[in-house]
Amino acid sequence: MCGRFVVASVGSELVGVLRVDVESDDLPEPSYNIAPTAGVAIVLDSAKTDPPTRRLETARWGLVPVWAKDLSIGARAFNARSEELEDKPMFRKALEKRRAVVPASGYYEWKRTGDEKIPHYIHPADGSPLFFAGLYEWWKDASKPEDDPSRWVLSFTILTRDSIGRLGSIHDRMPLFLDPDHADAWLDPSTDNVRDVLDAAIDAAPAIAETLDDHVVGKAVGNVRNNSPELIEPAA
Repeated sequence: MCGRFVVASVGSELVGVLRVDVESDDLPEPSYNIAPTAGVAIVLDSAKTDPPTRRLETARWGLVPVWAKDLSIGARAFNARSEELEDKPMFRKALEKRRAVVPASGYYEWKRTGDEKIPHYIHPADGSPLFFAGLYEWWKDASKPEDDPSRWVLSFTILTRDSIGRLGSIHDRMPLFLDPDHADAWLDPSTDNVRDVLDAAIDAAPAIAETLDDHVVGKAVGNVRNNSPELIEPAA
């Protein structure tokens, strides 16, 4: 599972890695305690241009399908099991055409020890960006006027898979990590072999997981109102 994560920098620092063509003007500020329903910078390829335009856009965390009556469903769809996507109507269409990459600096996971849950911060040892596979959707709020720019809401979910190695000792699920090459293939909206691309990413994720570091952090991260660099520091 991935229920909280960190983005310590956004914008141009990611452009060189994922070759983003266009950055949104309303990208969120760095955050050290991102929770579902927050606005997050994601990367997607717009298929409306030829060739597709790779964009860095702000999206709401928690996928809201086109058929939803309101935004509330997104609060329960912040993660999606990669092995079940084709069986879930909420995710099936997005898997075919609307795939995203979610850049992060790291993420938090809680390890159960007896009756206690201990928060860990998991991150690349070298400080490089971490990329999660995601899906996105556009949802129209029919209660708002046609000319209201907030009528359309971009939302996303982060894919997960079984954890391995040290990460498996913390939690039984982990985000579906992508390296830059798999991120390119994942974003390509013209691919005809989505299942192959997904399987390749699932198979490659453990190698990325093995390079990650983790350490115990303070329990202040459990309160989403807390948001400062101190949250990722090792617990005293």
